Amino acid sequence: MEHILGTGTVLVTGAGVSGTGTHALLTSLGADVVLVDDRSQLPGVIATESARELLRGGSVSLLVTSPGWRPDSEIFAEAERAGVEVIGDVELAYRLDRAEVFGTPRAWLVVTGTNGKTTTTAMLADIMALHCAASGQHAQAVGNIGTAVADALRAEERVDVLVAELSSFQLHWSSELRPDAGVLLNLAEDHLDWHGSLAAYAADKASVLTAGRPVAGIDDALVRAEVERLNPANLVGFTVAEPEPGQVGVVDGRITDRIDGEPVDICSAEGLQPAGPAGVLDALAAAAVARTQGVAPDTIATALANFSVAGHRGAVVHRGSKQWIDNSKATNPHAADAALGAFDDRVIWIAGGQLKGAEVDDLLRTHAHRLSAVGLLGQDRGVLAAAVEKHAPGIPVLVTDETEPEKAMTELVDFAHRQDGVTVLLAPAAASLDMYTGMGQRGDLFTAAAARIDADPEENR
Repeated sequence: MEHILGTGTVLVTGAGVSGTGTHALLTSLGADVVLVDDRSQLPGVIATESARELLRGGSVSLLVTSPGWRPDSEIFAEAERAGVEVIGDVELAYRLDRAEVFGTPRAWLVVTGTNGKTTTTAMLADIMALHCAASGQHAQAVGNIGTAVADALRAEERVDVLVAELSSFQLHWSSELRPDAGVLLNLAEDHLDWHGSLAAYAADKASVLTAGRPVAGIDDALVRAEVERLNPANLVGFTVAEPEPGQVGVVDGRITDRIDGEPVDICSAEGLQPAGPAGVLDALAAAAVARTQGVAPDTIATALANFSVAGHRGAVVHRGSKQWIDNSKATNPHAADAALGAFDDRVIWIAGGQLKGAEVDDLLRTHAHRLSAVGLLGQDRGVLAAAVEKHAPGIPVLVTDETEPEKAMTELVDFAHRQDGVTVLLAPAAASLDMYTGMGQRGDLFTAAAARIDADPEENR
């Protein structure tokens, strides 16, 4: 392992879940590891300035960063001056796996994109689990869904196929990662405060196309631009249109594989979960990756037929006087666009939070005709309210200034219940951390409030 870790101290930045997991992994391998985090009170964790002193002293051989640390952090500049390589936790796990530290290397299937990552990863993991079961192997969702990659490598029951959901942060710090297959679903403005520009963000995401079998969502203009820039070999495209050779698409309402030219029928595109065009795209992506790995069409069809939506990703959470849908995972305008696009009209939209500099005019321009009312909360509610007024003037709008999480959501749910419409959709188009502990809490409070209001006979007279 010396060629991976070096002979000196390994610094690990961040004492959160990722950092402590990396620390435990390296400690189990006998490495000299030091955790770095200015905010942590854990024993043995040092501050950034102390870590910079270690770097200047020449005793550090590798720096492993947690994904949340921005690339312009001064500690990374210090590492560069000291000639110390900086990699991410996923890159570390990949290098250790390829070096056979944990036995025969695993198959790595990586999923990334601005939206749809979690659903596609879960679909693909279900497909691969069914495929692997026939040969006594084990596939598992890892990364930002399911198990941490490092934990999967050390699992008591060997994981043979890692289906990894990876963020742009993780890919930024993964210079040698070359998965067996990698899919880039889509691209839109997101995390620009971290990456500095859309071009830098797109480049980090598109690095997944260096995979042995790259797969790309060719209906997306930004993805097509990255494909043209990189010109990856053996590319497989997926599309909601009829596929050309080298693609997976839809023919007469059925998902069809034309990777090798001749059409291979997989399954119906109707009745999939989650419902709507976004769900079909997720299924196309998962099917395309699975086919590159030799998975039979009937295995894919069975797994997709039995697939159910994870929480906060477009599930119908309540049916009463209206249909209530929790898509709290729609944390940017691109995801909200997909969520709104699944409905024809009479949608009561609940949105708001931290836009992180993203523009929302196009979102409202596209979906104004679908909206019957809008409820807004959170830090950037005013930006959204202005866009609603511009593109959907005259519809009922409630903008709450309430900052207590449950009260704010209850106020908007009460408002939505009183409006004319058939579907209440929580698709915030914004991050949640201005008010909530995460998108999960936001969705849970929406679900609970919806259930209460329709259970109240006084409200349903």
